[in-house]
Formats: sequence, C-alpha cells, structure tokens
Amino acid sequence: MTRIRAQKVAEQMKKELADLLQHELKDPRLGFVTITRVDVSGDLQHAKVYVSVYGAEEAKETSLGVLSKAAGFLRGEIARRLHMRMAPELVLRLDESGEYSERIEQVLKSLNEHDAND
Repeated sequence: MTRIRAQKVAEQMKKELADLLQHELKDPRLGFVTITRVDVSGDLQHAKVYVSVYGAEEAKETSLGVLSKAAGFLRGEIARRLHMRMAPELVLRLDESGEYSERIEQVLKSLNEHDAND
C-alpha cells in the first residue's frame, strides 16, 4: 500500500473521528477533546489517534478512558463511513505537544523579561 494512500486515509479518519466526537458520543464525562493527529500504518490495519484534552490531569485521564471504552464503536463507524473492509485497530494516545509548546513559550517570555530588566 502506498504511503500517500495511508496519509489520505489518516486525514479522512481524523475528520470523521472529530465529527463522531462532536455529534455521536454523548458521554458527560467526555471533556473538551480535540483530535490532533492520526497515524495509519501502511497496511491500514493500525491507527494511532492522538487526542488533546483541555483541563486538569484528572479530566484528561477520564476523557481518555471514555474514548478507550468507545474505541469499538468508533472503529465500526470509521469502517462504515470510509467504506473499508477491515477497520483499523485504534490506539488512543494523549497528545501533550500543546502543553509542551506552551511551556517553552512561557520560558522564552520569562527570559526576554529577565533580559529587558538587566
């Protein structure tokens, strides 16, 4: 399978998963969740779904647990919506790149303020 096809499938999966989270999952424990990235293997059998959750660590853990329990439903809906014979196995991961970049920005700001004061 070409890598270009896997990238196209990953992008479409990202859109469909975002739509499913917004309209289909009605669990009140699910916080503010954003699908940041989807990586699909070359044979389309495995997909790593990176999610960003706004809130405290407890909210992140709870939301990730809800998503993990709903993985079977999400997998079936993805297969149906994308007309795939075999639905990829979904592995949900917490994406902390947003917090990491925010922390770097804070450090740079504090360095600039420190330099301006000297």
